[in-house]
Amino acid sequence: MSLTVKKLTKSFSTSGGTVTALNSVDFHVDTGEFASIIGKSGSGKSTLLSLLGALDIPTSGEILVDNEDITKLSSSKQTAYRSKKIGLVFQHYNLIPNLSALDNVILALEFGGVPSRERKDRAVELLEEVGIDADQQKRKPSRLSGGQQQRVSIARALANHPAVILADEPTGNLDTETGKKIFDLLHNLSRSENTTIIAVTHDLDIAGKTDRTFRLQDGKLIKHK
Repeated sequence: MSLTVKKLTKSFSTSGGTVTALNSVDFHVDTGEFASIIGKSGSGKSTLLSLLGALDIPTSGEILVDNEDITKLSSSKQTAYRSKKIGLVFQHYNLIPNLSALDNVILALEFGGVPSRERKDRAVELLEEVGIDADQQKRKPSRLSGGQQQRVSIARALANHPAVILADEPTGNLDTETGKKIFDLLHNLSRSENTTIIAVTHDLDIAGKTDRTFRLQDGKLIKHK
């Protein structure tokens, strides 16, 4: 699924005046491409991901997903877009603490409308694909390492065959070696599943290995390589 952003702007009203987090951003990512976005803290990286995931509404501009502007979709269609076309991977994992790893993925499948008889097999398959074994699948997040929790988070993001994965600092809470493994996992998914991946990262080493890197600076997105 290709993604094109045109003149995307997001402004916030504060007590000190209007703050423009994104200022007329333009870029395009092809189907199956792995793109990274770098920039200083507060440069608008997470704001951009929120807009791409239809979690927030831009002040102006377009987000074209396969030539359909998602900013103009109704609330119900934006919800369907999030549940069926987008997979979200967060820095802090955002797993439900009282559910097992397996049940976290099953719940995502339920929200995606997968028939109940198919959910467990699909969840097990996904968790095995990201390297979570049968014993770990039964554990709640508190009994998993950070790297294991992030793998579960990625399995959950893949639950409904998303065309695009949006990852917000997916290796930010992990040690260097584990972070590299998570990056390699995402990279392999972009190749094997032809999934478009956009990852925000502070890790320049990781960003340098993606297909393309953009830098957010003063609210503008600049092609870095």
